[in-house]
This record gives sequence, structure tokens and C-alpha cells, in this order.
Amino acid sequence: LTRTGEMMKAVSVAEFGGPEVMKICEVARPEPKEGEVLIKVYAAGVNPVDTYKRAGTYAKHLLPALPFTPGADGAGTVEALGSGDSSVAVGDRVWLSGSLSGTYAEFCVSKSSDVHPLPASISFKDAGGIGTAYRTAYRSLFTRIQVKSQQVVLVHGASGGVGVAAIQLARAHGCTVIGTAGTEEGLALVNAQGAEAISHKKEGYMDEIKAKTPNGEGVDVILEMAAHVNLGKDLPLLKRGGTVVVIGNKGMTETPINPRALMLTESSIVGVLGVGSPDEVKQVLAGINSGIANGSLKPVAGPTFSLAEAPASHVEVIEHKLGSKGKVVLTVRE
Repeated sequence: LTRTGEMMKAVSVAEFGGPEVMKICEVARPEPKEGEVLIKVYAAGVNPVDTYKRAGTYAKHLLPALPFTPGADGAGTVEALGSGDSSVAVGDRVWLSGSLSGTYAEFCVSKSSDVHPLPASISFKDAGGIGTAYRTAYRSLFTRIQVKSQQVVLVHGASGGVGVAAIQLARAHGCTVIGTAGTEEGLALVNAQGAEAISHKKEGYMDEIKAKTPNGEGVDVILEMAAHVNLGKDLPLLKRGGTVVVIGNKGMTETPINPRALMLTESSIVGVLGVGSPDEVKQVLAGINSGIANGSLKPVAGPTFSLAEAPASHVEVIEHKLGSKGKVVLTVRE
């Protein structure tokens, strides 16, 4: 990165560790080079992967060099352009699908291919968390598998950032969606997206889900945010030929998995991690930008923190102490 003499506030990680290692510092503002864009950041999305990188527990070959500023997702305005062609102009409202310098800062530099137009109808706060959540949901539905219209999709943990994105994408594709959540606020958010909301804290809720499917045959697709808790119980919910897409997991499964359940319904389990191949990245971003432009995709910010509260945001995105209800976001400026 090239730095200017101008200073800015940014979250800096000088050593790997707990949330407390993130400190607000005055650092030199980055400068865009060829094919890059300088963004005035208004909001930054907070993702679990940010916490793994901060802790130093992420894949070693993918860990950033110290010191670094966390964050890949964000929204703001174009401050300056490096040399070369760009699809945006200074002053444009944009959302980011990646950053070279980190979005937990007043300014960041991104590749021009990671800078996307943002309509005035979507606030910076809501747009701050588009990137990882919508890319993950899109891959889960349309590239790792090919969901079809009129299919029944179950989204576990539907009130979080990925869950809300998945509901909107599946509904826009003509699917029937059932979503689980654990709080009244979360259930209301799931309903507001057009899905049938069911509390995962209710006794027998899995049976209730199956009963709501056509002829009680089960669901076609399950998007699973907590495979360590639910995977063993998901398999009996699948319709013949159905698929569980594993998006989130925290260790070994709590419920034993009987592979015969996969045989009986000739169903499948697939995993999702990362952004996919270069061609897949183009497909995913084109799909998301189309949905944003036509209004079918409307991101929802959840718990919001200031830049100085970045440590608390990292606790929240993992522990959900405030309840899972939209995307965890840092507001960098008003």
C-alpha cells in the first residue's frame, strides 16, 4: 500500500489476540494506485472471519501481516481514483466486496472490481454489510447448488446477516422459504422478509417445519448456519433428492449422523467457504448487483457499533448477546 502524508483514524491490530488487541490509532491515509479506488468509509460490516484473523486462528497462509486494519465489507463514497479505467466516479455512493487496506477506518483502498454502485434508497449503514453476507448466501443457493423456483428452502438462523440475504435471494427466485430464529425480534425480521418464521427454541420445531411443507414431504434445501447443532436433525427433514448446505459450524456434531438417512432420500450435504473461483466471483457479484438495482435485495443492519467499539462488535458477531437480527455493522461516520 502507498500512504499519503494525511492522517486518519483506523482500528489497528498490532498483535494477534482477543478483541482488546484492536486499538484506534492515527495512521497515514492510503493512496489508490492503478486499478484502485480510495473510499470515504461510512459503515463497515463485521464478520466472523474478521475475528479469526484478529485472533490469529485463521489459515496461516491467509493471515494478514501485522499491524493491519480489519474489515473487507463496507460502504461509502468514492474519494479518489487511481489511474486506469473505473466504473465509478468521485462522489459516487458505493458498497464494497473487498478492501486492500481494511474497512475499519475512515478511508480505505479497494480494487476497482470490488467497488459497486449503491442506490440512494439503501443507507450506508445497511449497505455496510452487503459483501460477505450476500456473497455467501448467493453461492449457497446458486453456485454450490442450483436452487429452483417453487422449491422449499429452510434457512436456519434466518435473522442474521447471511440468513436475511438468503431469504431475499430465494424469495426473488420464486422459492417458498421457512426461516428459524430464537427471539421475538428475530422472528419478526424473518416474517418481514416474506418467510414463514419458526422459533428454534420451541419444543418439536423440526416436526413443525416438516408439517408446513407440501404433503409433509420435507424441504428441498436447508441452509445450515450451525451444523454442529443441527446437521444430524436436518437429514430427516429433507425431501427426496434434497440438499443441506453447510455455511457455519463450530466443531463436531452434537447429534449423531446416520448416513442411511442420506441413502433413503438420496440427498446430499455440501459445504460453502470463501468466495469461489474468479468466474464464480463475477457471477455472484453480477447477481447481487442486479438484485440491488431492481430492489429485490434490501440489506438490513442489526446491532451497530462505533469504530471505537470494534472490540464489542467482535464479541457480538460471535456470541449474539443482543440477539441475531440483521448484520453487525460499524458506523464510521454519520
